[in-house]
Amino acid sequence: MKTIIVTLSLAFTSLFLNAQTEVETILETESVTVTVPVQSEEGNVVFGLYDETSFMKQPLVGLEGEIKDGKATVTFEDVKPGAYAILLFHDKNENKQMDFEPNGMPTEPYGVSNNVMSMGPPLWSDAKFEVIDKPVELEIRM
Repeated sequence: MKTIIVTLSLAFTSLFLNAQTEVETILETESVTVTVPVQSEEGNVVFGLYDETSFMKQPLVGLEGEIKDGKATVTFEDVKPGAYAILLFHDKNENKQMDFEPNGMPTEPYGVSNNVMSMGPPLWSDAKFEVIDKPVELEIRM
C-alpha cells in the first residue's frame, strides 16, 4: 500500500513540475526588430508598439530611430508572446508627434505593420502580428 501511495505521489509531483516548465517557457520574451526605408534624411522615425487595447492610443513602448543610409531600424526588447501592431511616422520636424492638415490628413509619412495602407485610420485586425517563440523582424513601408 505504501508503495502505491509513494508511486502516485511521485507521478502527481512530476505532472506539476512539467506544468511549471511549460508555463515558464510561455513567459519567455522575444525581440521585435523593425526597419523602415526613408526617402529623406531629415528628422527621425518614431515607432510605437501596441497591443489591442492600446492600439491608436498610447503605445506600450515608444522608440525613436535615427535615419542612416536611407533607413531607420529599432528593436523592441523583452516583448511577451501575444498579438501586437507597430505604428510609425517620419518625424521630419522632430516635435515627437504626428502632424496633420486642418482636414485631418497627415502631413508626415507614416506606416503600419503588415504594410496596410487604407483610406482612413488603420484597423487592428489588419495591422496585428504574432510574437510567439522566436525573434520577429519586420520591414514597414511608409
